Amino acid sequence: MHAITIPEPGGPEALVWAEVPDPVPGEGEVLVDVAAAGVNRADVLQRQGVYPPPPGAAPYPGLECSGRISALGPGVTGWAVGDEVCALLAGGGYAEKVVVPSGQLLPIPEGVDLVTAAALPEVTATVWSNVFMISHLRPGETLLAHGGSSGIGTMAIQLAKAVGARVAVTAGGPEKLAACRELGADVLIDYREQDFVEEVRRATDGVGADVILDIVGAKYLARNVETLATNGRLAIIGLQGGAKAELNLASLLAKSAAVTATGLRGRSPAQKAAIIAAVQEHVWPLIAGGRVRPVVYRTIPMRDAPEAHRLLESSEHVGKILLTT
Repeated sequence: MHAITIPEPGGPEALVWAEVPDPVPGEGEVLVDVAAAGVNRADVLQRQGVYPPPPGAAPYPGLECSGRISALGPGVTGWAVGDEVCALLAGGGYAEKVVVPSGQLLPIPEGVDLVTAAALPEVTATVWSNVFMISHLRPGETLLAHGGSSGIGTMAIQLAKAVGARVAVTAGGPEKLAACRELGADVLIDYREQDFVEEVRRATDGVGADVILDIVGAKYLARNVETLATNGRLAIIGLQGGAKAELNLASLLAKSAAVTATGLRGRSPAQKAAIIAAVQEHVWPLIAGGRVRPVVYRTIPMRDAPEAHRLLESSEHVGKILLTT
């Protein structure tokens, strides 16, 4: 098969379309012929040499894909050759074929085509696990989603609105904020010109955000805690603004607030399977009912993955970028 390899870490040009050995499914795994793969920030970090795949994962980038099952490993039940699926991966999505633990497979949601489905596994699993399973966002509460126009942000807006929450977002510029508004965001904050702490306070009559979904990390830590409501929950899922920051714990204690930081890629197959099962139970019916939809900015041939990474790093996009085989 062919896959995107990384002979040496570097810029987008480090991504090389090359012939590699076909993967073989092991116990509890299936082989998927890839139709499309989602492009994520973690793929950029892997390309740069700072985020290697976990032990046992395929060496190629790609944390989600869609396609058709072409072979079943020993012990797999509930799936058949020819089934159309999308999948959460620890790596290997930028390839013509990938091996997936069967617990990380999802059927294609009703109303979504095979290619577009590649935009769903990573964002739905990330948002559902952090905003709902860990932070327990409830109807009537306020969610602040940083990077509202990103793949994660566009899904967070829709899922929060679907359960009856109010949504504030930060994004850069009027076009991205307009896209967030179309998806249901209630409070639109241009982080280039506005202070999100003050804007959230104003919008909530001084109460603050009950849950914050943060992709920035260190740069926003103190201000995020300042923005939290009493009993608020801050979920950190990215470090685009750095990994180290100082925090006055008294401010956290005063609000009886909580800070969590989670990654998805390094979790065990059992943990991922539990998240995927929750996504299928809670999110897939919302997609089938038309209340939540994948947001795809552009599809690009997989052999042109360097172009996709340049586009992702430019931050021009709204929603997901996909690679097609």
